[in-house]
Amino acid sequence: MDLSIIIPLYNEAESLPELKAWIDRSLQDFSYEIIFVDDGSTDDSWKVISSFPAPTGNLKGIRFRRNYGKSAALYEGFAAAEGDIVVTMDADLQDSPEEIPEMVRMIREEGYDLVSGWKQHRKDNALTKNLPSKLYNWTARKVTGIKLHDMNCGIKAYRADVVKNIEVYGEMHRYIPYLAKNAGFSKIGEKPVHHQKRKYGTSKFGMNRFMNGLLDLMSLWFLSRFGGKPMHFFGTSGILMFLLGFVMTVWIIVEKLVHQASGLKFRPVTDQPLFYLALVAVVLGVMLFLAGFLGEMISRSAEGRNNYQIKERIG
Repeated sequence: MDLSIIIPLYNEAESLPELKAWIDRSLQDFSYEIIFVDDGSTDDSWKVISSFPAPTGNLKGIRFRRNYGKSAALYEGFAAAEGDIVVTMDADLQDSPEEIPEMVRMIREEGYDLVSGWKQHRKDNALTKNLPSKLYNWTARKVTGIKLHDMNCGIKAYRADVVKNIEVYGEMHRYIPYLAKNAGFSKIGEKPVHHQKRKYGTSKFGMNRFMNGLLDLMSLWFLSRFGGKPMHFFGTSGILMFLLGFVMTVWIIVEKLVHQASGLKFRPVTDQPLFYLALVAVVLGVMLFLAGFLGEMISRSAEGRNNYQIKERIG
């Protein structure tokens, strides 16, 4: 099978018939399957999915008991996908299936592991969507080193082995290109795509997604840098903090002794606020070092500590 089209959705009953017809028109030259993942919809979305005729057996449906979020929907969709190339797109008719053939060509002929859409001309509200999105994407480019203009664009195409070797969880669907890069799939491309205005319903994402996205980005960055070697971060930070506190303490004591020996006026060590700041630094240093030590022990005993991405074997 050429393609697996994964469509996570939540309360999109009105748009689904039009979306499926649009996909069928756009992909007549491919063998494909459509995988609808109903993320606990409370409208008639599942009823609509169940009513679709699938004479060629190219339609699958997954229905959650409650709303888990887009990452969970993509995780299940990736697990069910059987196509050589996997495409994800939103169900709100803002992503055009007509972009898919060119994205597939880029993977097949240009050797990309992943091709992400880029909504150059967004049809969203400039204040609540466009400006925050630009700031979010600028931050993501700086942190991840991946030069994508629209990291969280809903329409993306992947080689099948990409989605089979990454784990999407929490709200990490925003950073699938970064997850792919960390798994060793470094050839990541971008294609400008046409963006439509939402035709039915309302957006399911509020302004809080930007703060959550920033926190998730920091988590991914930390895990990719120090997830397998926590002592390198906590141990280094702890040693530096301990040395800072130790040097401050020695300085205060030496200064007091010098003044005392010279017959000059001096303050008792315990009367100086700097002494207590030094003690705090020493204690924090010890705690950070112990945190790194415990993290290292947990990492060493983790079940997947030796799971490596092997590209090829000979012999």
